[in-house]
Amino acid sequence: MSQNIRVAVDTGGTFTDICIVDEETGKISIEKTSSTPGDPIRGIIDGVEKAGIDLNTVNLFCHGTTVATNALITRNLPRTVIISTEGFRDVLEIRRGVREDIWDAYKDLAPAHVKRRDRLTVEERVDATGKILTRLNEEQARKIAKIVKRREVGAVAICFINAYLNGQNEQRMREIILEEMPGVPVSISSEVLPEISEYERFVTTVINAATSPVVSDYVSRLGDYLAERGYKRDLLLLHSGGGVMTPASVRQFSARLAGSGIAAGALASRHVAMLAGFQNSIGLDMGGTSTDVSMTYGGDIRVTRDWHIEWGYPIRFPAIEVLTIGAGGGSLAWTDPAGSLHNGPQSAGSNPGPACYDKGNSQATNTDANVVLGRQGPVLAGGKITLNAELAKKAVDVVATQHNYTREAAADAIIRVANANMADAVRLISVARGYDPRDFALVAFGGAGALHGVDVARELSIPVVIVPPNPGVTSAWGCLLVDVQHDFAESYLKPAHEVEPADLEAAFRRLETTAIERLHHEGISDDRIVLQRSIDMMYEGQWRTLTISAPGTITGTEQLTSLFHLEYEREYDYRRDDTPVDFFRINLKAIGQVEKAELPVYELVGGVAEPKTYRDVWFGGTEALNTPIFDRDRLAPGMEIAGPAIVEQFDSTIVVPPRSTAAMDKFRNLIIRLED
Repeated sequence: MSQNIRVAVDTGGTFTDICIVDEETGKISIEKTSSTPGDPIRGIIDGVEKAGIDLNTVNLFCHGTTVATNALITRNLPRTVIISTEGFRDVLEIRRGVREDIWDAYKDLAPAHVKRRDRLTVEERVDATGKILTRLNEEQARKIAKIVKRREVGAVAICFINAYLNGQNEQRMREIILEEMPGVPVSISSEVLPEISEYERFVTTVINAATSPVVSDYVSRLGDYLAERGYKRDLLLLHSGGGVMTPASVRQFSARLAGSGIAAGALASRHVAMLAGFQNSIGLDMGGTSTDVSMTYGGDIRVTRDWHIEWGYPIRFPAIEVLTIGAGGGSLAWTDPAGSLHNGPQSAGSNPGPACYDKGNSQATNTDANVVLGRQGPVLAGGKITLNAELAKKAVDVVATQHNYTREAAADAIIRVANANMADAVRLISVARGYDPRDFALVAFGGAGALHGVDVARELSIPVVIVPPNPGVTSAWGCLLVDVQHDFAESYLKPAHEVEPADLEAAFRRLETTAIERLHHEGISDDRIVLQRSIDMMYEGQWRTLTISAPGTITGTEQLTSLFHLEYEREYDYRRDDTPVDFFRINLKAIGQVEKAELPVYELVGGVAEPKTYRDVWFGGTEALNTPIFDRDRLAPGMEIAGPAIVEQFDSTIVVPPRSTAAMDKFRNLIIRLED
């Protein structure tokens, strides 16, 4: 094996995927192993050992992790204390006056992450201009520090009113806490999220504090394992914004790792589509438990600040916008009391898994339906998992009996419901935002994405489906396509006509100074630093904003205002040129560029593809079609396959239905074009 190896690991709900890239030859190797939710590191260790990776030869190890996400979902978090200004103890409880379902008065929001007895207050006050009206009462602060110490808490969040404008009191409170409890993780809102909107700022800071011990312990243990076996460089961790962090930043900004894994798939999807010549693409990442949908328009991937792990508890760090639904290979088919067939979000996961895994589950899943229809072959992961077709048939027969269907019709109904759910998710992220799916290519990946991709595309009239070379580990590969990245923001509340260009330029310069210092701390040299500016703007009287790219030097606001009107019209199909525009927030994306793992380029040799066998496959009709089965490893760039066909490979199965044609491009992507 080469002495220049890059390794990426993506831990999912069902499988842990490992992608290994040899920098000298460009060869990509893959490994899959079952995830171990109790301790994800065990799954990583198992995969590294199975893949035969010598960590002495690895010069980059990147990881997309679900540790922070799972800790928030399960509330398996350390006891956390929040210290706030007197009179603002219950900001977390008051929240916003909204509901997830406005008509369901009986559905309660999940409880706050910090119980009321652990919400402490101290005398201090900063006004709305950032002026300190009352300095921190240090006598009270020291009493609070002793209380916190007696309670043996695992983390502390400090959130003072208006601290986003002046964080001096928060900083002093942190110093006092650390004098009493050296080493305890302390998050202060003026550093975590220096923005207006106290509820969002408080929640983000609390989540950041509560996840810090969990994530720091995980990263430390994984780093120790890698170092003991010869890895000599920093472990890189993918964050939700689409960049990577080093362990040096994880303790301070641990909440950025919430949603870590799903960002990698979105980045890889964009990269694959652009290699194939498509600036507009929709990513469909279907795994064993869920499907993640992302969108790229004009080469830019959508980013949001309005996201959460639990509804009602926003995390306001910039994140790649990904819509996740419960539709995976292990999603369960079930019938409600009214007799309607449903698919998911409940899942059989990896244990017990689909009925055909023969691990005790008897309820039909998408995998079982695909086995019955002949779309999925008898093995997974290159023969490591053997599927029991008889158990799949038995599980699907239950659905057939409930609905008076034939076995194959029941399996087809299960698949169609799953496809409809995924198509609805694509509509939410595209049509609902003013984008026409017909202008996009669909990138289908994940272990199950290529089984369903063409059917989902056909329902949405998407003309092209792209299947990457290794769809099952595309998310892991995405970890090798990212740079070190940090996002900075500062509230900037002014009407556009009152903004002084020099003042705005000075505000950006302050952010840039902080950004450069942090990247230097992570070992990034000046020649690899890229700074990207943007401004959140809105019409006067509104509170929702749109983000507009800003030039490297601010000389005036007229161009920014014009760009806002154009973006507003594209997003909402109307504009209000006679309405004043306000600035809300300035943003800075600081990128430390690293070398990427690119797909090798092959010669288009063409030729005739020879199937390895044939089998009966149902494609929604009343009869099975005798369908050729191809081995993807035996296909050469330039070859074309006319549907119906099935293409099998180690980590996935690709369905090429009737009325579609597949061709392999020079990057070994499979480009499937729909005839209708």
